Amino acid sequence: MKKSLEEHAERFSEHAADYDESQDSPEYRAAADLVVGHADAGSDETVLDLGTGTGAIALPLAESAGRVIGRDISEGMLDRARGKAAERGVENVAFGEGRFRDPNVPEDADVDVVTSNFAMHHLGDDEKREAIAEIAALEPRRFVLGDVLFFGEPDPDDPFYSPEVDDPATVGVLADAFTDTGFAVTAVEMVSDQVGVLVGDRIEDRPGIEDPEGEP
Repeated sequence: MKKSLEEHAERFSEHAADYDESQDSPEYRAAADLVVGHADAGSDETVLDLGTGTGAIALPLAESAGRVIGRDISEGMLDRARGKAAERGVENVAFGEGRFRDPNVPEDADVDVVTSNFAMHHLGDDEKREAIAEIAALEPRRFVLGDVLFFGEPDPDDPFYSPEVDDPATVGVLADAFTDTGFAVTAVEMVSDQVGVLVGDRIEDRPGIEDPEGEP
């Protein structure tokens, strides 16, 4: 991580009021739509949205999911998300402090789906692996990650990220981290050469996977 959590939190809180406008790009919108679509959360399911920001993923998911838990390190962003939820009358989403490696999941919540969009690229590669391992430990049936990531060599003259604060990984590094923690990569969506979405299904939850006793 190129900045501390506290520095990132302060930076995002400072820009919370205009964050949605600053992220209004075709790539961001496409990734967000893909994350929501691939989450495919049912009315009896709980979704954990990490790096929830102003609720760009959490609020649309609340339309179909039974419960949505939004977690972020920036209180300014969380306040913005809470305000949007109140304006829309959304009652099945709760926003609070949490981070990738300490998601602060309520004790009464069994997480079915984990989502994250445009947040994990602030972590270094080893930190990303640790974060994905923490997510896997929650035993969700699916993890959907939209992010700044590299499908090839990034163009230094046209970066889609800020090199001074961001640390994007290659799609290969992220896919390896998924599989190393028990997720089967079931979809890879390329939005651009620097933006994409990965979908991981927990292996034991995939149709056709046999249990340890050999029963289908």
